[in-house]
This record gives sequence, structure tokens and C-alpha cells, in this order.
Amino acid sequence: MSSKFGLAGGIPERRVRPIWDAVDSRQYKAALKLCTALLTKHPTSPYALALKALILERMGKPDEALSVCLNAKELLHSNNIFHFDDLTLSTLQIVFQRLERLDLATSCYEYACTKYPNNLELMMGLFNCYVREYSYVKQQQTAIRMYKTVGEERFLLWAVCSIQLQFYFSSGGEKLLALAEALLKKHISSHSLHEPEALAIYISILEQQAKYDAALEVLSGDLGSLMGREEDKLRLQGRLLTQACNYVAASEIYQKVLESCPDDWESFLHYLGCLLELDVNMPKPTTGGHTCSSCSVDSTMLNKTSLSEEVVESRLASALSFVQKLQKNESGDCVRGPHLANIEIQRQRRLSGNTIDRKFIEALVNYFHRFGHLSCSSSDVEIYLHMLSSDEITELLDTISRSFDASSVSVKALGLTITTFKVQELLGILLSKSTTDLQRIAKGMVETFYKNLPLSRDLDPQESMHGEELLSMASSILVQLFWRTRNLGYLLEAVLVLEFGLTVRKHVWQYKITLVHLYSYLGALPLAHRRYASLEVKNILLESISHHILPQMLSSPFLQQTANLVKDYLKFIDDHLKESADLTCLAYRHRTYSKSVLENLNHLVYLSNEDNMKHLTFNEDLEARPWWTPTTSVNFLSEPIDEVSTPVCFRAKVCKHKSTEKDGPKMRDTERKSLVPRLIYLSMHGCVSSLGETELNGAVSDITIGEMKTLLEKYARSIGYSIDDALSMILGMSSGKKSIKDFAPDIVSWMSFAVFINAMNFWSNESLIPRTDQSGPSSWQIVDSLVKICVEEQLTEANRILTCPGNNIPVLVQMVTEPISWHLIMIQSCMRAMAPQGKKKKKSGPAERSNIPQLQGIQRSVQCLINTVQSIQIWLSDQMCPEEQALDTLLSYLPAASDEGPGQMLRVLEDNPAAHHSELGDRIAQSLKTWNCTDALRRIVGAEHELLAEFKKTCDSKLKLLTSEAASLSSVLH
Repeated sequence: MSSKFGLAGGIPERRVRPIWDAVDSRQYKAALKLCTALLTKHPTSPYALALKALILERMGKPDEALSVCLNAKELLHSNNIFHFDDLTLSTLQIVFQRLERLDLATSCYEYACTKYPNNLELMMGLFNCYVREYSYVKQQQTAIRMYKTVGEERFLLWAVCSIQLQFYFSSGGEKLLALAEALLKKHISSHSLHEPEALAIYISILEQQAKYDAALEVLSGDLGSLMGREEDKLRLQGRLLTQACNYVAASEIYQKVLESCPDDWESFLHYLGCLLELDVNMPKPTTGGHTCSSCSVDSTMLNKTSLSEEVVESRLASALSFVQKLQKNESGDCVRGPHLANIEIQRQRRLSGNTIDRKFIEALVNYFHRFGHLSCSSSDVEIYLHMLSSDEITELLDTISRSFDASSVSVKALGLTITTFKVQELLGILLSKSTTDLQRIAKGMVETFYKNLPLSRDLDPQESMHGEELLSMASSILVQLFWRTRNLGYLLEAVLVLEFGLTVRKHVWQYKITLVHLYSYLGALPLAHRRYASLEVKNILLESISHHILPQMLSSPFLQQTANLVKDYLKFIDDHLKESADLTCLAYRHRTYSKSVLENLNHLVYLSNEDNMKHLTFNEDLEARPWWTPTTSVNFLSEPIDEVSTPVCFRAKVCKHKSTEKDGPKMRDTERKSLVPRLIYLSMHGCVSSLGETELNGAVSDITIGEMKTLLEKYARSIGYSIDDALSMILGMSSGKKSIKDFAPDIVSWMSFAVFINAMNFWSNESLIPRTDQSGPSSWQIVDSLVKICVEEQLTEANRILTCPGNNIPVLVQMVTEPISWHLIMIQSCMRAMAPQGKKKKKSGPAERSNIPQLQGIQRSVQCLINTVQSIQIWLSDQMCPEEQALDTLLSYLPAASDEGPGQMLRVLEDNPAAHHSELGDRIAQSLKTWNCTDALRRIVGAEHELLAEFKKTCDSKLKLLTSEAASLSSVLH
């Protein structure tokens, strides 16, 4: 029953309002005091109890809140309650939802709807409960009940949306869609439809059943008037006609769309596809899949038409005539669609075999003449540029260069200059330039940027400056020079150029992302983290942007900062899961029934199925990554440059890495790491069970053994081997018969695998590494040998962090924080299990004496770990040097007097800011006064030292624990 006027849950509103005011102002103690007073007067009021539970939950007392809620629920189920209203139930629902007990909220509403079957408010509350639980069938049933009760269109649409969601996530799809269609038809025959969203739902139901003619009939009838914009109606008609293979009618419809919206590029592609009778309705890529922009092609390129060459040429001529008409009607520089359409038509002609026709290159030249000054011009035509021959590329660049005066200071000339550089960059022309030419080009880019700074003097600090891309491209060239020459000076100059840009304007996110990767590669991870933090990443960007820093942080000693990054992302995911159902409820309430919105809110259900986890993708924007690290697992700077590689080959290599990222190392690494927590737990549990006083016979349950073995088999498969082959590899590596270098990419995972194998061997009767004789190595000795060999290999190959970027520190950190730590945890578990319990010492006996060989093996392992960690500490100490000495070392790579090699850019950055401040405006001039190259290099030195110091601190912590365990073992054995 609804609340009476002036009452809240059966209580006068004047008594309740102060409580809500206190809650809204976060004065929870005052609210609780008022609520307690209210309960003394209304001790059996479910609403008063619900208020108290709400306050307790906000105060961080979930257990007490749940107890009070359960009391209120019991009162609601009793027959003594007169006021049974939605306000009480909704308050309880809020608390139950925050306590993650949606089932209890649903049961309250179910009981209320049973007691008051025709109460619309209660049924709507119950429907929302089912939405939050993703119970599509019950959603449908409840919506049908509401529709039958009041006959409102919105409730029918709620039911139809619920049926659609069942179609996506259950079997029997055809019958479900037929039911939805029948419900809508019956309603239309008696009441018609009155909402645009209702029409969209009806059309989608017909479209999903491939009833395109029926959908077109509905759209062209009276219901079609519900579509708000004529263009939207035409686009929908065009899509339906295309799906029905009525290409002639579809092309005419798309032509009408283009006449009113000439810049609608997608409609043009559909128009051209219909003319050529191509399949332009290909399924879209899976969300999260990665494509490479330079290798991508529009759907119209992926199919061959069945039409003859004469018909194709005739229809392309017709399309060209139509496009030229659009160009005449749009004389401004804002509409690019018709001009791009001209290029696409000429491209189709070339694909049809007309390779000698110059109209394709002419269309490109005309496009650059008209729009070349725009920052988007090069990316607009990127896929077309890759179809040009070398002679055509030269002609295009010469034509663009002659079209403006590079010495003039104007926005248009600057835009054309940038476009020229971008075209060269996109086509990979810079890869084939000599070192001297690249130095000259990079220097020219920075000088051009500075020369055009006066153009930005009146811009707001938040606005993009003219020519910002020049510094990004110059930095990219300097990185390429480092890759080619291995001269550290170029890499330092690449950093200085971007830091200079951030001094001029601190809001350029492209500079910051590139610096994150450069600092990470240089070993200055604290600086990389600070630059990432300055991006102020929030919400969905936590998922799509975090890949720039998270992999590096996970292999660093900065555990707290890494934990904060992960916590921020997990909080976003948790908040999304909590809020997505509420957003769905809101969509129903506001009658926005778009099935795409509802479908996208159901990833939780989709991923709840283990088989569907195989389709998990990473929502990462790889296009924002620098060219030298196209994915998180690839860094070309750590590989030797292929001097004979062509730009086309390099581009194909980048695209291959991006396209295989989903099924590549990242997915396997994710699967492997997901096994580690359970493997650690089982290893600890097995040690305690086999050595504890209560289980002297070493009894570990068969279930534990079976689970451990299954997980180890999965772990081995994630490295690419069967468990038997993986065991053979470990034996080979530990004995020196197999080279560690052959397993370098996954060496940390191999070490962890050996640790877990040893754990199972220790407490299981089923030995995975059987000893053929007593002289053979035990599993403890195998792990000791493997740890020692792997760490020694890394220390032998490790170079100085200051002068050799891309060093071995991340691998060494992972060795200490992962396999060595897992091994230490197992040792501690063994020691605690064998230690005397309580104040009274154990008497020596057969059980204790039987543990002596095991204790001796553990003692040898502890000593091996101590020696290993100490060797890392010695290496770290050798890496550290005084700040001024380190700074001088870096400056030595940037000689001031050199006319060739690194150092030229440093002079440009130091000399230019000293002149012409009056032309730059106060803001830019003041920013430039703070610029100092030496300070930027000093920050790199400080960050590298901070990384070494933090790693040394981690080693000190491990060594302290190991020394303590060694002392305990010594006292037990002696």
C-alpha cells in the first residue's frame, strides 16, 4: 500500500525528516541518536528499523546493519504490519544492496507483491530487484503482470527488452523473438505505439529475425513518423534494404542521406558498397580486439564484386558525378566527406585493375591542397597513402612542399609543414633516411616549433598549441637514431625535447605518455610514474590507459605505488558492477530501451561462464603507444635494428604484434598469474599438514594433491609445455645441460614453477621428480641450483643502469619478489609447522629425528638464498654513485661543441628560449624561464638512484627474514 499523505512508512514525516537531513549531511551519530529515539516510540516499525540499518551501514558497521535489516524483514513478514509501503522496502533494498545481499531485498518485494498483487509501485520495485540480479525471465514475467494490470506501453516494452536479453544469453532464441513480436503486434493492433524507442525495439525484433521486408513496411507506414529525424529514418531504411539485398533501392536511400548530410562518411561507404553490390554489413570486430590503423581497410575493400568490369566502371562514374555535385554545393573547408569520397572512388577504380590512371594521385593532391593544413588530413587518407608507388609518393610530397612558404609564420603554413612530416612518418620514409638527414630533420622540427610559438601567445593554457605534433615527431626521430646507433645521447635528447614541450604547456597528454615509456626504458621508473599520475586518469581510462605504466610497475620494487594503481582500477570495476544495474533500472524508468545499452551492462553474466572466459579481451588503446613498443610485451629498442627491413615490412611487423596481443604472451601471462595465489596456498597448506604435530604421518588429503597437480599442469601449459616436458626442462636447466638463455622470456615463470614442484614433492607421496638414486639431486637442490644459475646469469649480463637503458633490473626484481619470495614463504611454513607449540618444548622422539634430513635440506636452501640475495645487493651497491658524478656522465653524451651526433638538440633547446621573449607573450615567456636541461637530466639521475635504493631495501627485507630462518634452523639442528 502506498504511504498516506504526510506519513513516511507509517510515521509522521516531521519526525523522519530530521533523520534524513542528518544522513544527507553525513552526521551519522546525530542521525543514529534521532533514530534510536524514534524507535522508542515506534519499536515495531519496519521503516524505523530500515533507517537505523541505513545509518549503521554508513557508519561502517555492516554486521549490525544486516542484523537490524533482518529484524525489519521479519516484521514485514508478520501479520501485524498495517503500513506496508514502497518507501520501507526501497530503504531496505538500499541497505541490502550495499551489503551485497540482493537476494534478501528481492524476497521482501516478492512477499509484498504476494500480499498486494495489484500494487504497481511494489511490482516496479520487484522488477528492479530482478534487473539487479540479471534475472531476465522473472523480469519478463513481472513486466507482463504490470502490463496486464494497467495496460501501459512502457511495461510491454520492459517485457520485450527482457525477452531480448534472454535471446542473447539463453537457448530458444527464435521462439523468444517470435513471442516478443507477437506481444508488440497485439499491442499495436489495439493501441498503436507512441514512443520512438518503442519503434526502434520493434524494428530490432524484426531485424533479428531477418524479417527485413516487414520492418521496411513498418518504417514506411504510420509508425515511421515516430522517428525524430528524417536522416535517421533514411539510414535505417538503407540498412534494411541492404540486408534484404535490394541494393538499387538502398543506394538511392543513401544518396538522399548524403544530400542532406554530405559529411556522413559511413553512409557514403554504404552507398558505394550498394552500387558495387558488396557486402557492406560485415560483423564488427569483437570489443577489445586490436587493429592497426595503418593496415586496416574499410569493409568495402575486403570483398570482390560479382559485377562485370563495365558495370563497375559505369556505376563508379555515376557515383563520381554525384560526389562532384556534392562538392559544388559545399564550398567551405569544413566538409571533407565529398573530397574523401572522390579519393575512395578512384581507389576502387585502381582496385578494379586501372593502375595507370593518374586520377587517384590527383584526387589525393587536390585533397591536400584543400585540407592539408588541418591536423587530421594525413590520418584521413592514411590507408590511401599506402597504395601509392614510390614515384607517386615523391610527386605528392613535392607538390605539398611547393604549395606553401615554409619560412612564413602562419597557422596554414605550419599546418602544411606538419602534414608533410606526418606523411613521411606514416609511409616510413624516415626509416630509410641517413643518420645525418634524420638529425637535420629533427633539429628543423624543433626550430620550426619555436619559430611558430608566437602563434599560440593568446591561447588559453588548456588549448592545444599550434605545432605541438612537431616535438612528438622530433622525439620519435631521436629514439629512432638511438635504436640505429645505440648512442645514449639521442635518447636523452628525446626526453629533453618532450620535457621542453611540457615546460611550454603542461597539459599535452601525448608528451606525457611517450615520456612514461622513455623513462621506463631508461630505468627512471619513479619519473615515469609521476608523469602517468599527472595524466589524472579516471573512470574507464583506468582500463584503457593503465597499460602504459602497470606492466613496468608490476616488475618494480615500488609495491605500494603498484598496489595503489591496481586498487584504483579494482575500485572502478567494483563501482561499475554495483552501479550498472542501477543504470539499467534508470534506463527502464526513463524509457530509453536501447538494447545496446542493456546488452553492454551484462558482461558480469557473460563472463560468469568459464568457457566464455576464453573470449576475454583487454580493453587497451594500443594506438596511443609509441612505435617502438606497440604492445606491452614488445620493445623494439631491446632488439637489434634490421637495417635491410623496408617500411612495409616494419609496418606489417607492428600490425602482427597488435593483432596477436589477445592470444599472445599477455593472455598466457594472465592465465599463469591467476594460478599463483592458489598454488601458494596449497603449498603452505601441504607443508603444515605434512609436518604439523596433528599429522605425524604426513597425511595430506588426496583432494589437495589432485588440485595441486591439476594447477601445475595448467601452469606448465601456460609456459607452452606439458608437465612432463616442463619437468625435463627444469632438470636440464638446473644441471647446466640446457642454456638459461633459451628460456629467457619466461625465466621467472620457470623458477616459480620449480618452487611449486618442490613444494608438492615435499609433502606429497607422489613425487613429481623421482630420485633414481640417493646421489641424485633432491627437489630442494634442484630449486637451489636453478635460482643460483638464473640470478648469476642476469648479474653477469647486467650493465650499468645509468648508461645502458633496457637493463636487467625488472627481471631481477621479479626473481626476488616472485619465485624467491614464494620459496621463502614455503620455508617459513615448514619451520612453523615443525616448531614446538606453546611454552613447553617437544620431547625428542622418532618424529623429530625423522625431520632432520628435511631440515638439513631446508637449511641448505636458506643459505643458497642468502648468498643469492647478497650477490644482488653487492651488484646494486656497485651501481650507485654520487649524483654529480652520474650527472657528468650523462652530460658527456651531449657534447656542446659537436656539430654531428647528439648535442645539437641540446644547443637548440638552450639557445632559443633566451631570445625574442617579447614575441611569445607573458605566459609562454615565463614558462621558458624555468627551463633547464641540466635539471631535467638531474631528475633522471635521481629517479634511477631511487629505483636502485628501493630494490636494495627489498633485498634487505628478504635477507633479514632469511637470516632469521637460518638462525632458527641452526638452533633446532644443534
